[in-house]
Amino acid sequence: MFLDISQLGVHYTGRSKPAVDRVSFSLQAGEIGVLIGPSGCGKTTLLRAVAGLERANAGSITLAQDVVSSAAQHVPAESRRIGMVFQDYALFPHLDAAHNVAFGLTHLPPAQRDQRVSEVLELVGLGNVHKRFPHELSGGQQQRVALARALAPQPRLLLLDEPFSNLDVDLRERLAHEVRGILKAAGATALFVTHDQLEAFAIGDRIGVMHQGQLHQWDEAYALYHRPATRFVADFIGHGVFTPAHIEQRGDDVVVHTALGDLTDMLECPLPGAYAGGLCDVLLRADDIVHDDSAPVKAQIVRKAFRGSEFLYTLKLHTGETVMAHVPSHHNHALGEWIGIRAEVDHVVTFPRETGAAPATTPI
Repeated sequence: MFLDISQLGVHYTGRSKPAVDRVSFSLQAGEIGVLIGPSGCGKTTLLRAVAGLERANAGSITLAQDVVSSAAQHVPAESRRIGMVFQDYALFPHLDAAHNVAFGLTHLPPAQRDQRVSEVLELVGLGNVHKRFPHELSGGQQQRVALARALAPQPRLLLLDEPFSNLDVDLRERLAHEVRGILKAAGATALFVTHDQLEAFAIGDRIGVMHQGQLHQWDEAYALYHRPATRFVADFIGHGVFTPAHIEQRGDDVVVHTALGDLTDMLECPLPGAYAGGLCDVLLRADDIVHDDSAPVKAQIVRKAFRGSEFLYTLKLHTGETVMAHVPSHHNHALGEWIGIRAEVDHVVTFPRETGAAPATTPI
């Protein structure tokens, strides 16, 4: 592994809980990793520890087989050959784009420095902005100049801390795709911090979900969405709800009884013995619920959010449970209207029943 983080702990004086608590994950050379989670979850502290800006109190950080952080060892940030891109870009306003990019290349002869500046500006799609100052560039262009400056010294690892947070929402996902292409073209290994799921999905090969200093899951985006390892990941990623369910063995098959009816052909479903009495909570994603006027189960629209090509409906069943559904936007139903719905679940994801949850649903 090119970057290996093992049981990393970072503690701040005066705090009872560690900011980073026994976190382990790794990146291969050329991979892009993303850390995502709510504010205060420890993702930026972890990034700063990798950069050498925070000391490790436990565990270790290994970069290209060199231990750069441990409880007994701390390689200074300037000796790690790590590039950083900050959320405020940190461009020098009095320098044009070329001189901003050249700032970390003073060790090179002038001709080589100019060549490298041209190479990286071309790489980020800004081959014609050498003489333009930051205030003459758009936010997206400024971000790419900052990326070019970080890539110019050919760092072993690139760190990006919420780099798109100052940009318009519509620009973020597009720029994330562009930056991914730039990093892949450069052969860079990168670790990226964001709170935006669409950014994370657009840029990351591996995504880590953090909460209260702990890493709950380090995986591909598809697995985080369809096979969340913890209830927090299931709740944090995507749209969905937890609804009470009862798992029953019926011959050679496992049946999951829910308020939406029986879920069958559940190849990945745990056996009833995994939970006391077979009682659990099942995760129902918005794309697991299909609008079908002929379905026997009806639900009332209590909230609707227009997303352009679709609505995100929040629906309440007669039994009181709430579910969510993605519905094509030409199905423009009114609030309070009752519509037919059915479940189409490819991956049954279950968790222990939360205390105080509703009783198990009887088959419909």
